[in-house]
Amino acid sequence: MWEKIRQIWKVKELRNKILFILGMLVIFRLAAHVPIPGINVENLKNLFESNQLLGLLNLFTGGGMENFSVVMLGIGPYITATIIFQLLTMIIPKLEEMQKEGEAGRAKLTQYQRILTVPLAAMSGYGMITFLRNSGQGIIDEMTIFNLVTTIITITGGTMFLMWIGELITEKQIGNGISLLIFAGIVASFPTQVQQTLATFDAANIGALIAFLVIGVITVTAIVIITEGQRNIPVSYAKRIRGMRMYGGVDTHLPLKVNQAGVIPIIFAVSIVLFPPMIGQFFVNSDTAWLAAGAQFVIDIFENQLFYAAIYFIMVVAFTYFYTAVIFHPTQIAENLQKQGGFIPGIRPGRNTADFLSYVSNRIILGGALFLGVVAILPNILQSATNITTLVIGGTSLLIVVSVVIELVKQIESQLVMRNYEGF
Repeated sequence: MWEKIRQIWKVKELRNKILFILGMLVIFRLAAHVPIPGINVENLKNLFESNQLLGLLNLFTGGGMENFSVVMLGIGPYITATIIFQLLTMIIPKLEEMQKEGEAGRAKLTQYQRILTVPLAAMSGYGMITFLRNSGQGIIDEMTIFNLVTTIITITGGTMFLMWIGELITEKQIGNGISLLIFAGIVASFPTQVQQTLATFDAANIGALIAFLVIGVITVTAIVIITEGQRNIPVSYAKRIRGMRMYGGVDTHLPLKVNQAGVIPIIFAVSIVLFPPMIGQFFVNSDTAWLAAGAQFVIDIFENQLFYAAIYFIMVVAFTYFYTAVIFHPTQIAENLQKQGGFIPGIRPGRNTADFLSYVSNRIILGGALFLGVVAILPNILQSATNITTLVIGGTSLLIVVSVVIELVKQIESQLVMRNYEGF
């Protein structure tokens, strides 16, 4: 490992890229601690500590929301805009054609996603301000129209700033900028959790703490196995003669990952699970008795840990199948194989190949979907089993951290391989 680090440091271009990325992450962490005026930060932190749903939302904002910082929304609106356009390309033929145009088409879609991020960030900022106003925790003082508009503009600007930083990081071709920003927020919160655990440590809980650490190691190992796991579908290419040369006649494979959807289903599920209680907060103080009672019922039922875990698990499994259907197209893959003279041994080209790929994909997705569901509700399971609330193994956090680290290591190694270092 130290030899690899030494080789990385010796390559000036690679060293400068890594230092640039570290500098951008430091700027992000500094911005996450710049609060917007007029906010009672202490009451805000108490609210986030007492509400697991808000804690989960804080995770995807990189930790900026619990401080009500200028980057409180993180890159959430940009992720939402990206997901919206991924879905729209399935519905609108013009967008689908644009996606197939290559680099120019993808650049146009990226520009549209940036534009959509602005209204999404503004609406999210207004919704969060209204939610905190109605929480009854004394978090936000009374705002004038000018202060409200200024705050929303500041929040929107913070999101666009992070989006810009994320794209600058991605351009360095060492990891995905958006993923690294979320990764930095998760890692930054870990020392605080360890400190709180040590401050409240009781010798009587030593067994629970050891069990907690063992489960943590097992969880990381399982995430690595599932993230890297894939089913290799054998593919053969027929021999073709063009002019005086022979092409094809090779055997290869088509890899189908166990977890094709990554962490996207969890993000979808979080959005759905957070929506009803947040809407309930808007109407809990309504003058209409039945409306206020209904809103309070929705809030109470989502605070029930058993109900929350069950609905969260079901949503993650369902969205895993949904998102895989969005990104994985068996018919298109079968057509491409047929055009290139490829076939799966024992399976007829065309429709039969598409059906076979769909069948295999659905089989392996089941394992990936159940795994993601368990990872999502892992904090609930561990808190119930160990009674340790200060140090929580967030399955979602670990999934993001491990996935980002694996991708980062692969891209750095590929950069070293390009420079023909011995041993790579």
